[in-house]
Amino acid sequence: MTHIPNYHPLAARRRLFAIPGADGRLDPAAASVIAQLSVAEHNPGLTAMEARKRYTESRRRFLAPAEHVAQISKIRPAAAGTPPLTLFRPAGSEADTLLPGLVFLHGGGWTLGDLDIYEPLVRALANATGSAVIWVDYHLAPEYPFPTGLEEVWRAACWVQENAPSLGIDPRRIGIGGDSSGGNFAAVTALAARDGRIAFDPAYQLLLYPCLDLTAGLPSHELYAEGYLLTAKLYAWYRSNYLQDTDPTDWRASPLFASSFLDLAPAIILAAGFDPLRDEALTYAKRLKGFDVPVEVLSFPGQIHGFLNMGGTVPAARTAISRIGQAVRATLHSRFPV
Repeated sequence: MTHIPNYHPLAARRRLFAIPGADGRLDPAAASVIAQLSVAEHNPGLTAMEARKRYTESRRRFLAPAEHVAQISKIRPAAAGTPPLTLFRPAGSEADTLLPGLVFLHGGGWTLGDLDIYEPLVRALANATGSAVIWVDYHLAPEYPFPTGLEEVWRAACWVQENAPSLGIDPRRIGIGGDSSGGNFAAVTALAARDGRIAFDPAYQLLLYPCLDLTAGLPSHELYAEGYLLTAKLYAWYRSNYLQDTDPTDWRASPLFASSFLDLAPAIILAAGFDPLRDEALTYAKRLKGFDVPVEVLSFPGQIHGFLNMGGTVPAARTAISRIGQAVRATLHSRFPV
């Protein structure tokens, strides 16, 4: 499917994971972004290719200035089916030092997103976490639907860990993370690694306003269905592009439907208050804690989905990245004390 379909209002869904929570007050800076992007991006007739171009053009103005990093390396793994990678080493790091690593998976509804838009965030994450961040250029839907992108991510994560020393990375201290649909990939990858389905052992999982339940059955989907950029209509388009005929309750698509969360890697989960995906993030945290998985929740009640890429306009993005850095460093220190 390459066009946004007609939207049908969400039917009553199961409330298996619903949790209460106050919404707070919308950040005026985020409200300003909404006012500008709602006009710039609203066009339900766009093809996926046209939507990618529009997304990049409209979002660029809100990006934070790109921070200095020590090194950027383009990598094309020879292993079949492994996507291109870009490695960012943080400012001040020495070339011969084995750093922690973070395999980062971008958002965009499995349909949009590129390094042009994400590079400021990736650079900032490298510096904040003190990690070598590896950008994964996986194929996008609808041209490459489920599970193509996911399986490419798995190959990339395994390749990075196997080749970590040659990349200047400590293979024990590699996390898997991403925002939105990238957070979906990260959570599913952590589950697959726990089950021994892939040769990857993440030190932690970093889930930034993640998409974890593609049935869209939690209350925040209805509370914030309109007016906060990630509308119900847009979400339905993303989901259709990615899943096509796949059952949305498949754990590889909706990790909230996994049968067990035992022995998963420690999780750092960021939730935005005015986000249709808010309840998925908070509920996943609750489920993991129920299985004694270490979890740290970073809550930004006044923010919207995608605000980390709005650091040029939304000051809270810089605060959030700093808190992410602190959480990652603390998690790594707890697991691998010096």
